[in-house]
Amino acid sequence: QVQLVESGGGLVQPGGSLRLSCAASISIFNIYPMGWYRQAPGKQRDLVAIITYGDTNYADSVKGRFTISRDNARKTLYLQMNSLKPEDTALYYCNYQGTYWGQGIQVTVSS
Repeated sequence: QVQLVESGGGLVQPGGSLRLSCAASISIFNIYPMGWYRQAPGKQRDLVAIITYGDTNYADSVKGRFTISRDNARKTLYLQMNSLKPEDTALYYCNYQGTYWGQGIQVTVSS
């Protein structure tokens, strides 16, 4: 049973930072791709960032502002979000192997 639990969301002012974490109950953590997705109200769920064994990729809208990383010893995926904008407001989801999803965590960027 794969479980993904996100944390670290909340309300932040424009220009601020947040770090999302995704704790995974996975026996072999460092092999398969993991990613962060987000879904704003009334919109589809979109890829934000993905990390594979040796590579990272980002949506154009977050390049240079967001950084995805993983701690294999802690079996935790991170998303460091800097220079946040109101359009980053969404429910953020952790994904494993393209198949398993966390419950989602809200990020709201507003003054």
